[in-house]
Amino acid sequence: VQLQASGGGLVQAGGSLRLSCAASGRTFSNSAMGWFRQAPGKEREFVAAISWSGGSTYYADSVKGRFTISRDNTKNTVNLQMNSLKPEDTAVYYCAADSRSRTTYSSNTYYTGALYDYWGQGTLVTVSS
Repeated sequence: VQLQASGGGLVQAGGSLRLSCAASGRTFSNSAMGWFRQAPGKEREFVAAISWSGGSTYYADSVKGRFTISRDNTKNTVNLQMNSLKPEDTAVYYCAADSRSRTTYSSNTYYTGALYDYWGQGTLVTVSS
């Protein structure tokens, strides 16, 4: 099972990027999925998550209103549209997936890395000022 994150790059502050996470080896179309990031010298932090049905989304306060998570179950992918990027968004972004299917959790659970059993290799996002 692999999660392949892509779409990172260098962008100026105020710009946009769209990250994608493609799964292979099994389907995650019925599993919760999320994005986390880790900036240099900092701990990994939650960015966004989407429930297995796609009906609920969750965001860190720092990205709310700027980032949008979505899923395309026909392609077994989850996307992160990032707008109005700031230098403090610079980090390696990781996608993650829950191994359980059709499972709903309390809101707080989506924010924790412990929920996710599969992790991608990360894609670097650099926002210049």
